[in-house]
Amino acid sequence: MFRKVLIANRGEIAVRVARACRALGIRSAAIHSEADREALHVRSADEAHACGPGPARESYLCAERIVAIARACGADAIHPGYGFLSENAAFAERCAAAGLSWIGPPAGVIRRMGDKVVARRSMAQAGVPVVPGATERLHDADVAAAARQIGYPVLVKATGGGGGRGLRAVHAEPDLAAALARARSEAGTSFGDDGVYVEKLVAAARHVEVQVLGDAHGSLVHLFERDCSIQRRHQKLVEEAPAPGLAPELRARLGDAALRAARAVGYVSAGTVEFLLAPDGAFYFLEMNTRIQVEHPVTEAVTGVDLVQAMIRIAAGEKLGFGQEDVALSGHAIEARIYAEDPARGFLPSPGRLSVFRPPEGEGLRVDVGVEAGSEVSVHYDALLAKLVAAGDTREEALARLDAGLRAFAVAGVRTSIPFQRWLLRQPDFRAGRVDVGFVERCWPKGGAEPLDPSLRAAAAAAARAALAGSAAPAASAAVTVRPKVVDVLIQGELFSFAREELSP
Repeated sequence: MFRKVLIANRGEIAVRVARACRALGIRSAAIHSEADREALHVRSADEAHACGPGPARESYLCAERIVAIARACGADAIHPGYGFLSENAAFAERCAAAGLSWIGPPAGVIRRMGDKVVARRSMAQAGVPVVPGATERLHDADVAAAARQIGYPVLVKATGGGGGRGLRAVHAEPDLAAALARARSEAGTSFGDDGVYVEKLVAAARHVEVQVLGDAHGSLVHLFERDCSIQRRHQKLVEEAPAPGLAPELRARLGDAALRAARAVGYVSAGTVEFLLAPDGAFYFLEMNTRIQVEHPVTEAVTGVDLVQAMIRIAAGEKLGFGQEDVALSGHAIEARIYAEDPARGFLPSPGRLSVFRPPEGEGLRVDVGVEAGSEVSVHYDALLAKLVAAGDTREEALARLDAGLRAFAVAGVRTSIPFQRWLLRQPDFRAGRVDVGFVERCWPKGGAEPLDPSLRAAAAAAARAALAGSAAPAASAAVTVRPKVVDVLIQGELFSFAREELSP
């Protein structure tokens, strides 16, 4: 087993990896930018080392500097978490060249699955269904012909990267040129590669992904599926395991397809095979994430497998220790990603200092956090603050616990996604599992969405007036912050701001 693991990441996943190292008796070393000097993940590790200025390209994306830090501090392995350099094959190779174990799949697998057109060809050869479309990078002159051959609507997609960047839906040929230009520009900026291809847009599809786990001794299992259809701009907001409403036969076919995909590339470590599930039950390979996923806790909750510890053990050469017949589903789990974003303004980022941050506690609740009260939410990084996971014997019990947790989650100083997630839990289609990847775009009331709950706004206004008058707030659960011109009231997970003149009689 490793003596020390350097965590090449930040935020909640760095805290999570440090916790796994501690459970395995391994020392952990964090890295931090100047902006993260006082961050929670710095104190969560056994030691911490500066890696550069605030911007990620000057710190968390500096592969050579991170490898040098790992060697200097005596680490014998690197865990990359997710994002940043986690799917960078060259970084994995650089670690190996420096004598550091890479806690993830081999560099060759990362490279092969990181290029989407190469991955699509590999999957088709392995008998995994793929979305109809191009199997090569396309020059601008070839895109229109490919789109016409496939048939509109289509997706113009970056060949590399992920997270919805470099992706544009096109419903008619007159819109193609502008979408292509935007996709290339975004892909070049985000991934340093403006390659694109075209594939068919599968209407009303669900995003269903299968977790796989393999060791270097030939063992490979799947840990069932997650539904990640609740997204905005192709960024996930809520995930659950297992996917609601899946027939046992379809669940088995998805698992078998994921295993075929992983075997085809010699997969080792934790990875995720993502599929689009059409309304008629047909499913298509979307991509493979060669790293730990943000939403891994819901799979841990329903299978009892600690995925991060498993990754570390596999990288150290250990056998998986169990087979497919040993993996069973138990109960249901749902995760809400708590972002510092304003859902009432198109999910715009909401940077600032957290004056209040109190995660909920309760039966069936797990909260993975990367911040604390007093933390600065920086413009330099992803806006994820925490992940609230609710588990229960049934989906209904998990939903009830998630609702209670969201109501009790106290955050002030920034806007958060909590009001959106509380709204989502009240939607009959979501509660019935009748959603697809376009649900948020169709159903979320854009623009003047606040107040989401008029009775809460009234209670917040009463608490604000009471605070200005120097008396006790009528709503005991309200947290009130009085600023020179504004009064902020946090109540049941929703933040309301009032100008002082609004509160005049």
